[in-house]
This record gives sequence, C-alpha cells and structure tokens, in this order.
Amino acid sequence: MSLSDRSEISPSRPGVFLSGARLAIPVIVSMGPFAALFGALAVKNGLSAGETVLMSVLLYAGASQMVGIELFGQAIAPWLIVFSIFAVNFRHVLYSAAVGRYFNHFTTPQKALAFFFLVDPQYAETERRGERGERISFLWYLGMALPIYLVWISLTWLGAVFGSLVTDPALFGLDFLLPIYFLGLVIAFRSRANWLPVVVASGLVSLLAWHLVGSPWHVGIGAIAGIAVAAMMPLRPRADMAASATTEHGGTKP
Repeated sequence: MSLSDRSEISPSRPGVFLSGARLAIPVIVSMGPFAALFGALAVKNGLSAGETVLMSVLLYAGASQMVGIELFGQAIAPWLIVFSIFAVNFRHVLYSAAVGRYFNHFTTPQKALAFFFLVDPQYAETERRGERGERISFLWYLGMALPIYLVWISLTWLGAVFGSLVTDPALFGLDFLLPIYFLGLVIAFRSRANWLPVVVASGLVSLLAWHLVGSPWHVGIGAIAGIAVAAMMPLRPRADMAASATTEHGGTKP
C-alpha cells in the first residue's frame, strides 16, 4: 500500500470527508428548490411519489429528469426519449474525460461511484482542486457528493408529497436559483485562457438553437459550439495556466 493510499485510512479521514462536505452546503442551498420542484412536477405529470424518488435515486440528473417527465406518457418513441436525455446530459461525457485523470488511484468500484456522482458542481470543484495540484482523495470526493445526493433524493420526495402547496414556483423566484448557481460555476473559470470567446460562442449558439430547434437540443448544440471554438484557439503554455490557477485561488503571479 502506498503512502497516498494510507492517507485515506489515517486518523484524519473524518476531516478529509468533512472538508468535502463543507463544499456541498452552497450546492444544497441552490439546488434544493430545484429538487422539490422536480418532485412536484413529476407527480403532476402522472408519476407516483415512489416512482419520482426512484427516478432521482437511479438517474440522478436534474435537467434530464425534467426532460424525462415531460416526455413520459406522450406518443413519442422510446429511443427519442433516451436520445433527448442523452442530449441534455452529453456534457457529462466531457466532464468524465476532463476529471478522469484525477481518478487513476481509485479502485474500479470507486471510479464507477465517482462517475455516477459527477454532477455539475462536483465536476467544477474537482477540476479546481486538480488544477491546484491537490490530490483528489476518494473520501474528499465522497464527502461532497454524498450529502448532495441524499438531500436531492429527500427533497424530491418532499416536493412529490407537498409540492402541490406551491402553485407557482416562479412567483418566489425558485425556478431561477439553479441557473444562477450554474452562472457562478462558469464565472469561477473566467481566468482560464480563451474563456470569454468559448463562453460567448456557446451561449449565442445555444440561444439560437433554442429558438430554431428547441429544448433540449440547444444544450448539446451550444456545448459543441463551445468545444469547436476552444479547439480552434491557441493553447497557453502550462506554466501560464498554472500561474493563472494560482491567481484565481488567492495567490499571485510570479
């Protein structure tokens, strides 16, 4: 067993887990209303409370779950439902490719669990930690992922059971909390090379696709546009990227 592996079973392991759990708190605050909203809408679209909770347990992908409940029960071919959900969740394929290099020391079951929990905020925090050169401990990763997952399931159930009490979530601005959080995730990477042209291209193409093609296709189309622009932009030297990451997290450039 290597020293790095032993560090995860040292007496400080609760501290490692809690350091990840602390990062879950703002995520829970922002996604909580979205989870309850999903539960309410799922029941409104014909699912039982049990089916709604089971969907959150097994699928665990908020936007895709929303797409699913809108399509279930309609006269739509099953393959089209699956493809629609894949289009919304295509970004997670990119997330997996980006952070997979940090999971090399994980066991196969740990990798499977890590990729299952790889939602947007989990990716953002993992990528930031990796850019700083910090080791991605499985305990730290699980410490952030597990509270988010459990709260998502719990609030899905609450929304399914009591969601009818809130007749208009938009009236309280609950429908806008998650977009604000996603915006914060994007802004956090603003010091990266070529960030602005990639974000602008992705955003504009996504808006155009939303008007011309509709949801959920605009998500994948916008992502592809951003990837295409990023692929055409010149790369920065690794030294500059490291300096940028240091500055972003409170350091200074040399």
